[in-house]
Amino acid sequence: MKSGGKTGKTRTGAGAGGGRVLAERVKTARGRKPSSTRWLQRQLNDPYVHEARRQGYRSRAAFKLRELDDRFHFLKPGARVVDLGAAPGGWTQVAVERVKGKGGGRGSVLGIDILEWDPVPDATCLVGDFLAEDSEERLRQALGGQADVVLSDMAAPTTGHPATDHLRIIALVEVALDFAVGVLAPGGTFVAKVFQGGTEKTLLDRLKRDFVSVRHAKPKASRAESAETYVVAVGFRGPGLPPA
Repeated sequence: MKSGGKTGKTRTGAGAGGGRVLAERVKTARGRKPSSTRWLQRQLNDPYVHEARRQGYRSRAAFKLRELDDRFHFLKPGARVVDLGAAPGGWTQVAVERVKGKGGGRGSVLGIDILEWDPVPDATCLVGDFLAEDSEERLRQALGGQADVVLSDMAAPTTGHPATDHLRIIALVEVALDFAVGVLAPGGTFVAKVFQGGTEKTLLDRLKRDFVSVRHAKPKASRAESAETYVVAVGFRGPGLPPA
């Protein structure tokens, strides 16, 4: 017995790349929850999902990083990048494209995720829990020096309780920032996922102390109904340096 449902083509819409995407309607299948049907329909009709497949990206999230970099210009050729929460590899792919280039520049990209993920060409891809005690040292050894950019697209499983989910994501950002402050070279950049409402005051104050510029941005590739946004901290002042 087949457990999957059928889809019916219903209409067209504009794609992320400017083309037309044929919209599909997902029929409810026996044993499938309504929420699963809605998720599948959203995936099938998402122009960024179609465009990610067309361009060979592993996830639609690749377009979020592209938009952020197009705006803030932190993925420079030759830069050394660490990607936290990297699976399935969309952000890692974009980072490789921009810091190494098609000609194979001197940039480097190091990614880690608790989930198994296929290696991205021209990147160092690790599997492990970033929150584990030995992860920071493991990353430092693999990095072999300082980083120019630390990216964090990590997100804790949601509970459906906004206040709890906010605290969980802020806790992840704080751990990622602790790591970033220890490995970033002066002038470096820290990018992390947060939820709408931005960062809490204590975290924001710390970012403003350690970085020259701190901005919040929601890429167009983030779904409108999603509460996610990103904090982009540029111009790391360096460890032990006083605020300007």
